[in-house]
Amino acid sequence: MATVHLRIGDLVWGKLGRYPPWPGKVVSPPKDLKKPRGKKCHFVKFFGTEDHAWIKVEQLKPYHAHKEEMIKINKGKRFQQAVDAVEDFLKKSKGKEQNSEGKGESKGKKTPNKPLKILDEDDEDLSALRDPSEKPVKDDPHFHHFLLSQSEKPAPSMEPISKRLKVIEEDRASTSIQAADSTAINGSITPTDKRIGFLGLGLMGSGIVSNLLKMGHVVTVWNRTAEKCDLFIQEGARLGRTPAEVASMCDITFSCVSDPKAARDLVLGPSGVLQGIRPGKCYVEMSTVDPETITELSQVITSRGGRFLEAPVAGSQQLSNDGMLVILAAGDRTVYEDCSSCFQAMGKTSFFLGDAGNAARMMLILNMVHGSFMATIAEGLTLAQATGQSQQTLLDILCQGQMASTFVDQKCQNILQGNFKPDYYLKHIQKDLRLAISMGDMANHPTPMAAAANEVYKRAKALDQSDNDMSAVYRAYIH
Repeated sequence: MATVHLRIGDLVWGKLGRYPPWPGKVVSPPKDLKKPRGKKCHFVKFFGTEDHAWIKVEQLKPYHAHKEEMIKINKGKRFQQAVDAVEDFLKKSKGKEQNSEGKGESKGKKTPNKPLKILDEDDEDLSALRDPSEKPVKDDPHFHHFLLSQSEKPAPSMEPISKRLKVIEEDRASTSIQAADSTAINGSITPTDKRIGFLGLGLMGSGIVSNLLKMGHVVTVWNRTAEKCDLFIQEGARLGRTPAEVASMCDITFSCVSDPKAARDLVLGPSGVLQGIRPGKCYVEMSTVDPETITELSQVITSRGGRFLEAPVAGSQQLSNDGMLVILAAGDRTVYEDCSSCFQAMGKTSFFLGDAGNAARMMLILNMVHGSFMATIAEGLTLAQATGQSQQTLLDILCQGQMASTFVDQKCQNILQGNFKPDYYLKHIQKDLRLAISMGDMANHPTPMAAAANEVYKRAKALDQSDNDMSAVYRAYIH
């Protein structure tokens, strides 16, 4: 590949992961950060963010030559703030150049910047690339956090991480008919031209809406507590006064609320979604509820000519913020396909499971396992303490064995630090256990482990832990 003639200090448009092309500046990499092996890339600092990353040469374009093109295709307040930051930088740079020209005429012409060398695979000394006038990136107080997060897996910082949905033909004998492909392909998401509505801005909904906006979707929001909408309005969302108004204004309306009652009220209550449904309008229920609720909502939406999809999500607040949820969908397949860009923005993987109700069943099973496992971890930590064993040592051993996972590490750290800030509400996991047990009863299938875990969570709720993280189930064992 031919050398890319960019210099340190050049302004560029760069692709960072799933985000749209973003304005940045080619800077000198720190001495202790090696270039990813086999990659032709530059180290870029992005405007309006705290992000720095190695970016492949084919993912970079000169800033000035592509400015008009990028401004036309990219929207959103954060993007505009980043462009404004570039323009401020240019104004300041121009002022400095004018001052230096007036003072430096007798000192001869300024030596032009040298083209940036594209390092070969074996090059390790990056100090030759450093511009003496450039402040070292490692002096940035935010850089150490970035460096730590990237040093574990340097390659992914180079690779686009957007997702695509791959349609697989239905297996007539199975209710689980599709696994979506989360393979990275081109680092970009083309937002649907359909108008998107979103109802419910809780722990999960807030992250979902944020990612929809970042990826360029046109989103109208509503929340029972209206103040929660303010931040998203500032980010470019529109405000709906009622669920009915959102459903009538938008082509696809998503909802994500706490429980079956809230889901029903949102659709069937005063100024509810049902009043705004017209033929062809799409409604996507993302709440974790029981199959019976899904069946009821599907029937009333389709009775008005609407199209219905359920799409509960597996994950936490952090995964929602990161756009890395797992989406389980069922119902109208054409709605699922229409939601493609939305699901790519909010999740890493999507499954289509057939008829409405199947996603609710699968989600309750997942959360039953999830909740029971958390209760067992808490039980193990308290038993270790009761028998004179180190809880930290137990965690260290767990994290070196077959049970090692981010979930185990994070939840155990929560417990050891006494930090129960909610990432997934305890009251919600107890609700899901209760619904899973009820589903087992209807199928005449035993759920003794889930029943035992449910009792522990009920004890934790009685100790005022409902609005804490699910890891606060630990407190049920120590009181």
